[in-house]
Amino acid sequence: MRIKVITYKKLIEQHLKILKSLQKSSGLFIASKNKKTGYDKAWLRDNFYECLAFDIIGDWTTVKKTYRALLNIFLKHEHKIDFAIQRKPEHTYEFIHARFNPETFNEYWEEWGNKQNDSIGAILFMIGELEHSKKIKIIENKNDLRVVNKLVKYINTIEYWHDKDSGMWEGEEEVHASSIGACVAGLKNIKNIKGIEVPDELIKRGEMALNNMLPRESKKKFVDLALLSLIWPYNVVKPEQRDEILKNVIYHLEKKRGVIRYKGDHYYNKNLDSYSEEAEWVFGISWISIIFDRLGDRKKSMHYLKKAISLITPRGVVPELYFSNSPKFDENAPLGWAESLFIVALYDFNKKYGLGR
Repeated sequence: MRIKVITYKKLIEQHLKILKSLQKSSGLFIASKNKKTGYDKAWLRDNFYECLAFDIIGDWTTVKKTYRALLNIFLKHEHKIDFAIQRKPEHTYEFIHARFNPETFNEYWEEWGNKQNDSIGAILFMIGELEHSKKIKIIENKNDLRVVNKLVKYINTIEYWHDKDSGMWEGEEEVHASSIGACVAGLKNIKNIKGIEVPDELIKRGEMALNNMLPRESKKKFVDLALLSLIWPYNVVKPEQRDEILKNVIYHLEKKRGVIRYKGDHYYNKNLDSYSEEAEWVFGISWISIIFDRLGDRKKSMHYLKKAISLITPRGVVPELYFSNSPKFDENAPLGWAESLFIVALYDFNKKYGLGR
């Protein structure tokens, strides 16, 4: 299969349009348009990943609008952050919530695994990336500076390096390597921003904990799709750790139409025993293509890019997942996060190998 120039251009334009349609007037992205599944909400983490496509193509207007909205969420709920800084929260509702109303920035109060430390690390990471690149300025005034400093104090108070959180998949509370790595990456990126105070010890504790855990994701999970985030976008692992993580994810988790999140995943499991066959997540394929591209492995990057293209639905969108060993995809199609990583994979490969402009 050969990707033609016209295919590249058409795909980029099509999927940017789809992804952009998920952004509300406030600047926040919803995960998907499906109200029945509850995906018509704005997750902190999803907004980080959905914005990566616009960052990679240089659409700074969209990126800035989203990150201004994210800072405004933290400013609106600053009293909660203050409370958590004073003493480590005991109940999940006392932590910074994972998802918000995309227009009002209000919290959703039902139980939803709100302890998601990686989402805070992710946002700090991108604020640092944007500030250091000088492409756009996110921190504009003393209020922004104040709340970012409070986010640093927040992840210190909760002791992120050994705090049990729900992780990227909003599941059982464990100490997750992917959450620790996100916080390490975020702290490193904002450390040298004028006016931001990040103690060296705060980063060292995370790095030590991460090195002690890898290549595992947690005590219960040997390998997990979330570990890919430590390679890209965070780049917080050593070459030997990177290679082992990538090898494990491909060997243990890659399937015909996607990558399972981890073995024994019950979410969207349609088998009678609800246990044995895990759903296959499409964005995992794009993610692997991006990583191989950045490692300079053209052949493998192209292999996964072609596979990602083959997973587009007849409607022309990138779905969240396919059911195990089935051509049937779930109702969260398009999924913003999946659209974004697909765009990054396409753009990256073209930029390096010249599929066409």
